Amino acid sequence: MPPYNRRRALHLAGACALLGLGALATAPAARADAAWPTRPITFVIPGAAGGTTDTPARFMAQKLGERLGQPIVVDNKPGAGGMLGAGLVARAQPDGYTVLVGNTGSNAINYTAYQKLSYKPDDFIALTDMISFANVLVVPVKSPVRSLAELIAAAKKEPGKLAFSSAGVGQTTHLMGELFRQRAGVDVVHVPYKGSAPATMAIVSGETQFMFDNLTGSLAHVKDGKLRALAVTGATREPELPDVPTMTELGMKDFDKVGWMGFFLPARTPPEIVKKLTDNLVAVLKDPAVVQRYRELGGRPGGMASAQFSQMVERDRKDWGELIRSQKLQLD
Repeated sequence: MPPYNRRRALHLAGACALLGLGALATAPAARADAAWPTRPITFVIPGAAGGTTDTPARFMAQKLGERLGQPIVVDNKPGAGGMLGAGLVARAQPDGYTVLVGNTGSNAINYTAYQKLSYKPDDFIALTDMISFANVLVVPVKSPVRSLAELIAAAKKEPGKLAFSSAGVGQTTHLMGELFRQRAGVDVVHVPYKGSAPATMAIVSGETQFMFDNLTGSLAHVKDGKLRALAVTGATREPELPDVPTMTELGMKDFDKVGWMGFFLPARTPPEIVKKLTDNLVAVLKDPAVVQRYRELGGRPGGMASAQFSQMVERDRKDWGELIRSQKLQLD
């Protein structure tokens, strides 16, 4: 600015400081925040490329980038039950340029499942949900198992022989398998993978014998005839698989849960940036192209208000926590 204006601004800032007022002195920073985003934004995904979280998040990144006029870089951080990616965002600069595409595992289950966690719930601001989905119990198409009853019978006939894959320790794909082990009274082996994509390919190839996969990961393989769906979790049947019964219908308790993915920012991110990003995320999630794509993937599009999403995250943290404690499923 010209010398006169600069001197005047310094004089006024000093006067504000003497009077205990900070609004005028911080005005330039507020204007800088209002210009957000001025450079690429990174979506940190705590899962493998091509996996359940990755596929809808990449589509979202493309659409959001078009809306904001800045590229959205997708950074996959698989492993450790989502702890690597979530921990990275918890420690990131709270400037709106590092966003966590969290999920039920990283931002609800892990708080109880792990005693040693590099982050806590207060490290994040929950923005909105991206997509929710049921888990689907699948077996390879070449498997002789054609129903839940037959799977239970096979597991009881040969204890310790059948193995189920998961997207990682502590993910819903793992805990659903543990819940099945407990409710059905069977001895089965858990085989964790680094993300949903390799876990799904393990069941497709027959490397494992069954899996409670995310519907978004297995639906295409079910429709292509590579996997056989035996049942789904959740309170109701899925529109994409209307002939597949729910676990509850088949007499299995506590399988009415679904998984979700959503967006989180580091705590202390300025409210102006939080609101601007949230508003744009919700707008993109209501785009008919996004709604259609997510339904094709077997999920339900998100976009709920921040307060509602925060309540859902907290509720799942408590519900999954009770299950983990009751089954003594401490993971570290």
